[in-house]
Amino acid sequence: MGRKQLIKVIILVGSRDFGRCPLTSKLPTALWPVLGKPVLERLLSSLADQGIRQATICSNGNGSLLAKLIHPDNRLDMKYLDEPLPAGTAGCIRDAAGDETDALYLVFSAGIICPPVIDVLIKAHRDGQSDLTVMFNPVNKNGKLQGEPAGIYVCETSILKHIPIAGYFDIKEGLIPEMLRAGKTIHAATLPNHAGNFRDRQGYLFGIANYLRGRPKLNSDLKACKGDDSQAVWISANAKVEPEARICGPTVVMNGAHISSGAVVLGPAIIGMNVTVGADSVVVNSVLWDGVQVGSNCQIRRCVLDHNTALLANTVEEEKSIPFKQKGILEHLANQALKVKHNNAGKMQHELQPLFSKINEKLPNWIQSRKTRFVPWLAGGLVLIAFLWCYKAGLADLWNLWHRSDEYSSGLLVPFLAVYILWSRRMTIAQCRIRPSVWGLFAFIAAQVVRVLGLLYMYSSAERLSIILTIAALVLLLFGWQLLRKVSTVLLFLCLMLPWPNRVQTAVTLPLQQWATSSAVFCLEMVGYEIIQEGNVIDIGGIKVAVAEACNGLRMITAFFVINGLVVLLVKREWWEKLVVLISSLPIALLCNTIRLAITAVFFTILEGEYWEKLFHDFGGYAMMPLALAAMVAELWLLKKLTTLPDEEEAIIITRQTGEKSQRQ
Repeated sequence: MGRKQLIKVIILVGSRDFGRCPLTSKLPTALWPVLGKPVLERLLSSLADQGIRQATICSNGNGSLLAKLIHPDNRLDMKYLDEPLPAGTAGCIRDAAGDETDALYLVFSAGIICPPVIDVLIKAHRDGQSDLTVMFNPVNKNGKLQGEPAGIYVCETSILKHIPIAGYFDIKEGLIPEMLRAGKTIHAATLPNHAGNFRDRQGYLFGIANYLRGRPKLNSDLKACKGDDSQAVWISANAKVEPEARICGPTVVMNGAHISSGAVVLGPAIIGMNVTVGADSVVVNSVLWDGVQVGSNCQIRRCVLDHNTALLANTVEEEKSIPFKQKGILEHLANQALKVKHNNAGKMQHELQPLFSKINEKLPNWIQSRKTRFVPWLAGGLVLIAFLWCYKAGLADLWNLWHRSDEYSSGLLVPFLAVYILWSRRMTIAQCRIRPSVWGLFAFIAAQVVRVLGLLYMYSSAERLSIILTIAALVLLLFGWQLLRKVSTVLLFLCLMLPWPNRVQTAVTLPLQQWATSSAVFCLEMVGYEIIQEGNVIDIGGIKVAVAEACNGLRMITAFFVINGLVVLLVKREWWEKLVVLISSLPIALLCNTIRLAITAVFFTILEGEYWEKLFHDFGGYAMMPLALAAMVAELWLLKKLTTLPDEEEAIIITRQTGEKSQRQ
């Protein structure tokens, strides 16, 4: 017990998964209920039962919501750390760490349905004799083979030395590689039982199934009615189950629930409080949160239904997360009204015609005069809103990537620059004839196929590329080929906001790093320095300067492509001149990076102190931007001189027309 007082628990509440799971977009997974209690609250109670006294909950914008909905455990000293910007899993450990020098940090994902025994975690960590232990779920009954990560880490305070003092830093992508480079060991251990960690509907249902099959601790009002421990059915004393209903475990029917006659419930399943399952309905491997109303003759398979959701009779839902919609009844009434309108089409049209005429008269004159152009643009605005909603997850992922990756931080400017380019071409675009094309529909379907394949095979580059393809398809669908041709170059420019595929980046990183080192050595030798190159380390005057992976020039390449792409789209030159300028981005970027590395190596022999070295290193890249712009301006000037005929003779002729007109006549 004395040792556990030195244990600090850090619970990571992930950001909402916008777009992919409707329930996760609405409610953080930490607040998803298990038998009426949020999963985070259950985790905190389990930790308190095992003697834990300190816990810090790290979230990204959900701190106030968590503090409001989670009932605090008086046995725990709880703190909420609400990060204004994404800090990463390792960044949260850094921000939540206290002043203790011998504390042991237990890091948990908030979405854990079956919390493990703390003593098991500590023993696995001590046996591994490492600074960081990563826990894995078992894949078989004996728990010997490792499965997926359990979202649980055991850390010593020594790991804080390898975490930057600020910014985004992840455990898997940042901390572990950094520790391995420093010669530290990382221990992997397997839990005896699945932790039930989840991030979406599938993981939630899987965790619920493991929980119900593992002899769960239930409230006293839930009584086991039939079946063994793995197939038991627990029914609250205040629940009502009709005699003709059939329930197969493991299933929990909570307080106030009503299972109607002829209904079938096949577990693993949880029927929440005050839930009604209509007559002859079937619920299979699903969780119905409190207040759900299911109509008669419905079929629900492997679904999660939000609080107070109402399903109409004869509804079939499968493999879905169904959020609560306050307008569900209104939509039902609207559908009924549409049926009436369809049956009485002629009569309704005659009655509504005066109303439409009055509405048309109320429209502003500029809308009436340009109605044929206004409607497509209005439809385009609505489609844009729908597009942003559907791609919330992908756009949020890009936003996070731009903020945490130096190589692709310039991508943040691309959408805004694209809007500026479109605005500068607004007069030309306004002259395009709007002719919606049905080919846009097929292009849209193809873009969604690319997106689905990217999601299925976890190929993020395909999913991100589908964003650009979808925009192009929507432009073709709503406005036609003529406008698509006008904005095609801008759509290509948008591709610069996307990161390179991992395989491409991995393939070019090492050659770029070697090129940067060798070219910097060549420049230093040209100016008279005695250099010794050892791999990617430059020995200059007895001082060793390491060319890190981040100094390979990829950041400059991506940034210069954005700058040159903007200039190419704004200047009025021949297409081949623009192509030359765009291709020159690569050699200019490599040249500037070489100059930066050479100057940095020289200054490291002069400057003393980590502060000045870091300051010069960090701002050395920004100093190359004016040099790159100057090179591009010089390139445009040279192309103009090489391709433009001299105009002195034309100027002489004009002078004669004004000054010697009478003589020439």
